[in-house]
Amino acid sequence: MEYKETLLMPKTAFEMRGNLPKKEPGIQEQWQRDDLYHEMLAKREGAPRFVLHDGPPYANGDIHLGHAMNKIIKDFIVRTHFMDGYATPFVPGWDTHGLPIETAIQKLGYNRKEMKIADFRKLCYDYALEQVERQKKGFLSLGCIGDYDDPYITLQKVFEARQIEVFGKMAMDGLIYKGLKPVYWSPSSESALAEAEIEYKDVKSPTIFVKFSVLDGKGILDQDCAFVIWTTTPWTIPANLAICLNPDFTYALVESEKGKLIVLEELVDTLWEKFALQEKKRLKTFKGKELELITCKHPLYDKESLVILGDHVSADAGTGCVHTAPGFGADDFFVGMKYGLPAYCNVDEKGCMMKEAGEWLEGQYVEDANKTVTQRLDELGALLKLEFITHAYPHDWRTKKPIIYRATTQWFASIDQIREKLLQEIDQVEWIPAWGKQRMHNMIADRGDWCISRQRAWGVPIPIFYAEDDTPIMDEAVFAHVAKLFAEHGSNIWFEKEAKELLPLGYTHPLSPNGIFRKEMDTMDVWFDSGSSHTGAMMEKGLGYPADLYFEGSDQYRGWFNSSLIIGTAVHGHAPYKQVLSHGFVMDGKGVKMSKSQWNAVAPGEITKKYGADILRIWAASVDYQADCSMSDEILKQCSEAYRKVRNTFRFLLANISDFTKADLVAAKELPLSDQYMLCVLNDVNEKVKQAYREYRYSDASGLLTNVMTNEFSAYYLDYTKDILYIEKQNAPRRHQVQSVLYHAVDVLLRLWAPILIHTCEEINSFFHAEEKSIHLGRFAENVPIANSDDIVSKMKRLLAMRSDIFKALEEARSEKIIGKSLEAHVHLQVSEADRALIEEVFGDRFAQWLIVSEVSFSGDQLKTYETCEAAVTKAEGVVCPRCWNITHSHAEDGLCERCANVLK
Repeated sequence: MEYKETLLMPKTAFEMRGNLPKKEPGIQEQWQRDDLYHEMLAKREGAPRFVLHDGPPYANGDIHLGHAMNKIIKDFIVRTHFMDGYATPFVPGWDTHGLPIETAIQKLGYNRKEMKIADFRKLCYDYALEQVERQKKGFLSLGCIGDYDDPYITLQKVFEARQIEVFGKMAMDGLIYKGLKPVYWSPSSESALAEAEIEYKDVKSPTIFVKFSVLDGKGILDQDCAFVIWTTTPWTIPANLAICLNPDFTYALVESEKGKLIVLEELVDTLWEKFALQEKKRLKTFKGKELELITCKHPLYDKESLVILGDHVSADAGTGCVHTAPGFGADDFFVGMKYGLPAYCNVDEKGCMMKEAGEWLEGQYVEDANKTVTQRLDELGALLKLEFITHAYPHDWRTKKPIIYRATTQWFASIDQIREKLLQEIDQVEWIPAWGKQRMHNMIADRGDWCISRQRAWGVPIPIFYAEDDTPIMDEAVFAHVAKLFAEHGSNIWFEKEAKELLPLGYTHPLSPNGIFRKEMDTMDVWFDSGSSHTGAMMEKGLGYPADLYFEGSDQYRGWFNSSLIIGTAVHGHAPYKQVLSHGFVMDGKGVKMSKSQWNAVAPGEITKKYGADILRIWAASVDYQADCSMSDEILKQCSEAYRKVRNTFRFLLANISDFTKADLVAAKELPLSDQYMLCVLNDVNEKVKQAYREYRYSDASGLLTNVMTNEFSAYYLDYTKDILYIEKQNAPRRHQVQSVLYHAVDVLLRLWAPILIHTCEEINSFFHAEEKSIHLGRFAENVPIANSDDIVSKMKRLLAMRSDIFKALEEARSEKIIGKSLEAHVHLQVSEADRALIEEVFGDRFAQWLIVSEVSFSGDQLKTYETCEAAVTKAEGVVCPRCWNITHSHAEDGLCERCANVLK
């Protein structure tokens, strides 16, 4: 007889190889046909709701790895909460207005300035929707669930209408105003920018020290004295209107070969060394406040520069005498206001010097003007020193080019009026990681009013009309009318119709006696678009307010988290989110940030085609996403290997219950204590993973799952129970007991892995049938009730400690060539009476089977001492059973052991 044929070997059609790139598209198509998302909603009708509000990615180009990680983790959030019993509506969104799309259209050969704005905007609209479809395809290929058939898009009519209503509410509450002040200005974009659109890069800048000669010393200083100022932007010297001193600092008048110079007293020695001056005679000292209102002669023009006072002046760098150009700096502007100084601006929207700067400068770009101004100052004898420094300088985050501060008339949202409320709201939100709270607090505490106007064509227009005297009209009825127009026609109507046609029929205003009106042509900052998505998308789609969670990259503390908080609090009275969770950036294997503009960006599509989306998902579940995380081919190979182990463990489990059904389950109380222990292990991992999911700790969850499958099942339980599963009769009670454990294991682990390995778990479900239609319509498994579980775990931990010591003895015997395979071993033990009783209670005569050896005997002799017992290993004597390979004292002719002989009867 061929005994191999009598063994109950594992059987399953669940393949060893995943073949994910081939299988996943078919599974996704099935979900689409079944409309899985709406089935999930129907399944949880009436259940408590958990709303994750999607921060809209910008619709431009294919998705990159950062997008993929973001959307995969959002998918984890949605699916884990669904399986925890929540209704989880998820509406994906897209941000579609702004410069990148304008630039893309112009690259296609269209000139914005030579077209009607409405026509140009139509091109932008169509292009944006093409990009949305392109990215949608990318997200769906990752297996992401959501209402992708009805997403929110910031260009949608209803979204734009709600945005106008939000603007109108803020305007009527006095939070929107028009003003002249220096703002971040991007010459490359020809538009104002918000703080969230700025990034800093190190640049090399000229630094100049310049003399301003005293004109009227007010009886304190003579005309042969000069203040020394310092600046890293020589191009702003033509716009100088003042020199600012700190009122409480001490300034020294010092004679030198370059004249009598005034600088901060504590910096005299440092500066004289820098200027290479030999003569250094301190003549007098003054407090800054004593020098207020002295006038100086501008070194380049026939005009005055006023000495003023400001607390922002520090002793950290420079001379203590701050060059002040109110048209080109926030501090300069505000201190200038106190002295009635105008926000004088002599630079145009392209960053070029205007006629007012003089023929010698007119038309020069600011960076070129740096050199021209410095040379002119040197020729006039006003330049004391030129040097170059490397420092962080603000850049336009889209064009990557330097910006300037420039005074222009813009629309602003007041932060000052609601700052305290915003700070209170920050305290009410749970921030994950916890440092996010302080980061957001500091940003709101320190930020100025928000410049919300942009000089762009592709955006939601600022819904303001001007009366005949140029007074902006703030009228609730007008805002409501514009919102209604946008809801019906979209915002393009603003550029298709004249102002009069956009106003309510028969509208009059006391400041327009002739019925003449004009409309604002600026558009809103795109952060105002996405920042009002809680109203235009979340509330509009019936998802309520606030959201349970906002989740985006850590750069959104200054972006979407920030703008959403401001608008939500301004309009609805409190923050739009209960929790804020952030993630880091994706780096390459060398720790360099991945970027589409660099060679190191890996397209998610390339990964899914080669490895499958589940590999990308197991990567996202294994990294510490709240910090920066790495991606490389080597990392993907590691993820593939981790996936292989998980898949093969599932395969082994399925293969050993192929002849077993739920009806065959043995009640937990009827299982041996060693099997009940495995159910305790499953219960423990079930609770820990569910808690990790609730706390967004996906690497902890995947780690727990991988460890329990690798260590508790593959390396332990599945190893020693093969002797039961393969050898016993098909319906043997002991075999059914083990199969009951395996059945529970598949049920628990399949459901826990389902939010991560979505395609693989759907495939497993088609064999296991945990859920009739889809594993993704189910819930996490309930724990199997186990009486006295703590006592069981305590006993088994003692036994497992003994097993570990015995395995050490077996390994030593193997290295000494006493045995080969462990079944060749006869283990001799000396244990305490309590341990002997415990072994008897738990295993009876099956202790050797648990140790995967052929024989165990208890000895009174002194043996080698281990931590829990004394042990020795000798070679087992007897006959090798040709069916189970155990060595027994069988006297049967064919050598079959008694157990195998009984099985084959």
